Amino acid sequence: MSIYIIVEGKNDRSRLRRLLMEDVEILCTFGSLNTLKLETLRQKVGDEEVYLYMDNDSSGKKIRGILRDVFPDAGHIYTRKGYAGVEHTPDEYNITQLEKAGLEEYIVYPEPLPLF
Repeated sequence: MSIYIIVEGKNDRSRLRRLLMEDVEILCTFGSLNTLKLETLRQKVGDEEVYLYMDNDSSGKKIRGILRDVFPDAGHIYTRKGYAGVEHTPDEYNITQLEKAGLEEYIVYPEPLPLF
């Protein structure tokens, strides 16, 4: 079984990539959707498990709404309103949200800082 997370942009993908195992595929909408892009995403994901993680702004909410129709069974991951998008969300908060989505087994936890 494959796990997919759909984000808006490549910086969002880069931010999450360092927190997730390689077998989690992170797909991008690149900030816009059209019929071809939606069909490509639908074909790529198929019947696999998918999560939507969009920015908490008007564009992100619009994209989430469209993707919700395409992937009605998708899990939803949310960033806090005060953060300037997924790419600027602190790793600790992203980890918490990934855990809430039930993705603990796919998280690559950062090494704790040494105590001096």
